[in-house]
Amino acid sequence: MSFAATERPVGAGLHAPAPRVSARRIAVVAVLSIALLAAVAASLALGSVKVPLNSVLDSLCGWLTGHHPPPIDREIILQLRLPRTLTALVVGAALGVAGALLQGSLGNPLASPDVIGVTGGAAFGAMVVILLSPASVALLPLSALAFGLLAAALVAMLSWTGRNAGGVGRLILSGIAVGSIFTAGTSMLMAVYPSRAPSAVMWLAGSLQTEGWGTIRNVAPYLGGGFLLAIGLMRPLNRLALGDEVAASLGTSPRVVRLAAIGAAAILASGSAALAGLLGFLGIVVPHTVRLLGGTSNNTFVVPVSALAGATLLTIGDVVARTVKAPLELPVGPMMVAIGVPLFLWLLRKAV
Repeated sequence: MSFAATERPVGAGLHAPAPRVSARRIAVVAVLSIALLAAVAASLALGSVKVPLNSVLDSLCGWLTGHHPPPIDREIILQLRLPRTLTALVVGAALGVAGALLQGSLGNPLASPDVIGVTGGAAFGAMVVILLSPASVALLPLSALAFGLLAAALVAMLSWTGRNAGGVGRLILSGIAVGSIFTAGTSMLMAVYPSRAPSAVMWLAGSLQTEGWGTIRNVAPYLGGGFLLAIGLMRPLNRLALGDEVAASLGTSPRVVRLAAIGAAAILASGSAALAGLLGFLGIVVPHTVRLLGGTSNNTFVVPVSALAGATLLTIGDVVARTVKAPLELPVGPMMVAIGVPLFLWLLRKAV
């Protein structure tokens, strides 16, 4: 199955008026932007300790307003909640974009970071630190990032050699095989060190608990590079959606575009895993939801709006995970499934 870079709404005829489609996409962006602002405000204000919104604003913009919040409120906002909220925004955006790149480049609606083995590699990297060297837990983000990128590199090497090199089917099968190897390694580590396995559960379930600004600074350059590469791939992916032969006639190399898209998605997904653990759901569902809501598969719309939608959905999920059983914090991964799957199924039913 492939996605054509059509501008018409899902379920509409071939002659749907363009202005209506444009207004629909503007409305989608506007609603998501408002929802994101509300989610960020809630993320900063709510939790085991509620902080008034005026204290949140004063903590962030005290130099502008001239008001100074209580020191405890300022500490909570700037040192605890702001890094966590920023992590939710960046990770949600990165996973949404990674899914959009993979689905657009492979023409497969089920494509996600799992398909190229990144999730399995990142999980193995994290377990190496958690189970083998718990005293070096500060290295966990870098280990997850390194093994996630290693998995993607192995997939690229296997799928770009031999017969049908660079073919979509070969790439997907290589990703499944490499991901299975790393997943088996993770299971083996947990079986060998069962007493340490409970400490890995929160990471495997997905958690936005952060060590502060240090981890974000370490991973930010990789995520920034992934986002920049994604921006440059939007138009080539639209040409790729027309078919490999047409894309080649327009001066675009399908293999190069797919390899670049896989590389960008691997960087974004590995960086996300380094910051928040395994949150594979977003990479599959967010791009689908954006296409259904916007009525287009044009990647110049789908890629950036997937970033906006992913950031919004993950921030909302984190707020719910922190408040539904406060002061107990639930893992955000299962919460994302509970929130997103019913929404996605409802949208899918409406579209069909």
